[in-house]
Amino acid sequence: MDINSAILAASATNEPATALYPLPIGLGHRFGGGASGIADKLTGGRQWSGSLNIQSGFPLTPQIGSNASGTGDTLIPDVPNRNPDFNGPVILGKVGQWFDPRAFLMPLAGTFGNVARGSFIGPEFWNFDTSMAKKISVTEQVSMQFRAEAFNVFNHPNFASPNPVVFSGNNYSSSAGAITATSNASRQIQFALKLLF
Repeated sequence: MDINSAILAASATNEPATALYPLPIGLGHRFGGGASGIADKLTGGRQWSGSLNIQSGFPLTPQIGSNASGTGDTLIPDVPNRNPDFNGPVILGKVGQWFDPRAFLMPLAGTFGNVARGSFIGPEFWNFDTSMAKKISVTEQVSMQFRAEAFNVFNHPNFASPNPVVFSGNNYSSSAGAITATSNASRQIQFALKLLF
């Protein structure tokens, strides 16, 4: 791959890495360089693009589901205490139960829990989209572009954040840590035809 023909962009702000590569096919290119007329229209003017997004997961804060501290602040939910008698992994990494609720205890009324906010990580995310475009010149001023695009090419399931509420009243909630949604759609393929003039 000719790196001078590729446009690569990436950043540390959860933006995907993207690439756009004009394929070296057709008149004046490495492959089919002698093509002309109909042969050049069929083979030339192609470009590939791709987008890769990989994230390790968003911070996750378990919540008790009530205002045990008595502050009345519903914008910043109360957190539980860590259970000193709990042994084993807190993060189970399962869709049905991302974290083990037994790792936490309900704080005493009028007190704050000791679990640090954002101290756990939710599900990871990775997605790859790609497209192939073909430009067809009709006249010197008019051309058409045909695009075939595929989103989430590998049909990889990316799960949304789990239910952070640990307790239902004073008991463990049956849905604590459960994931009930995905954070992106399944594989989708679409085609487009655009007239440029």
